[in-house]
Amino acid sequence: MRKLYSKIVASGSFIPLRIIKNSDFLKNNFIDNILEKSNEEIISKFYEITGISERRYVFSNQTCSEIGFLAAKDALNSSSVEKEEIDCIIVAHNFGDVFHQAVDIVPSIACRIKHLLGIENENCIAYDLIFGCPGWVQGLIQANYLLQSGDAKRIMVIGTETLSKVINTEEKDCMIFSDGAGAVILESTYSEFPVGILSHVAKSFTINEYNYIRTLEDKNSNLKIKMEGRKVYEFALKHVPLAVKECLDKAQIDIDGVKKILIHQANEKMDNAILNRILRLYGYNEVPNDIMPMTISNLGNNSVATIPIMLDLMLKNLCIEHEFEDHAISKGDIIVFASVGAGMNINSIVYKVD
Repeated sequence: MRKLYSKIVASGSFIPLRIIKNSDFLKNNFIDNILEKSNEEIISKFYEITGISERRYVFSNQTCSEIGFLAAKDALNSSSVEKEEIDCIIVAHNFGDVFHQAVDIVPSIACRIKHLLGIENENCIAYDLIFGCPGWVQGLIQANYLLQSGDAKRIMVIGTETLSKVINTEEKDCMIFSDGAGAVILESTYSEFPVGILSHVAKSFTINEYNYIRTLEDKNSNLKIKMEGRKVYEFALKHVPLAVKECLDKAQIDIDGVKKILIHQANEKMDNAILNRILRLYGYNEVPNDIMPMTISNLGNNSVATIPIMLDLMLKNLCIEHEFEDHAISKGDIIVFASVGAGMNINSIVYKVD
């Protein structure tokens, strides 16, 4: 029997041109250096844990909405979809456009991107979604609901962030974060066989966990991102694998049928630990070499943009240095999205490439 499904028909991304290497932090004054280690020791340990050797920053005059627009434009250029055919634009971010240390989100980033795209159709609604790092995946989930309802035929979901504008350079965690944007266009389609989004799971933990990632004022009264790294790590290892298994169970798919697992690029050690725990839930002790693509070594953690950028690179069979060799995907492949972030929020999607 033919059923209605939501599938990705185009993707795009924007990777900033500014490359910031670990060595660029050698002169930072890290006030959270409790053990009084040298910056060389701090950076060496940082690389050992996160796997990050460099990250990308926007130029000072670039904004969250601008790079989101560039990713959206890239998605449109890679598709046969006309911009006036877009029924909805959902933009995931957490800090919006940042000017002189002030966050600016009115009008919404989605409305700004729609304006930059020059979309005249007033029936194309545009709104923002703030859900921590899992925001882009949550945008796909919301888009799926809209497409399944019949209220929309084509929806653009964008993840865009300029975290370099809200980091505290006196804290070691500043080296984790980066900038970037990714976008996809989803379309509803009838099919006799399952395609596109097969299942999804989302959860919010807000009792003891709500402030694991938050903003705090620095010494100049500017809001900066603050993360309780150990608590985030333990939370992610406990809850993300269970969410992925729940999502696969809903789709009635075993882990053996999964081609790729795209996990939010928080840090390399954490993502590897999450993957190991997912596989252990199915009785596996060994990890396949090519099941989990990674971009964090060269791109850092750009929040809502990590998974859509990774997906765009895979769909277009592009490479970032050596990172993406052998990670192309093709029709019929089952891939899993999984993310965790401020809230604390987690989510997962099982998707079949068409």
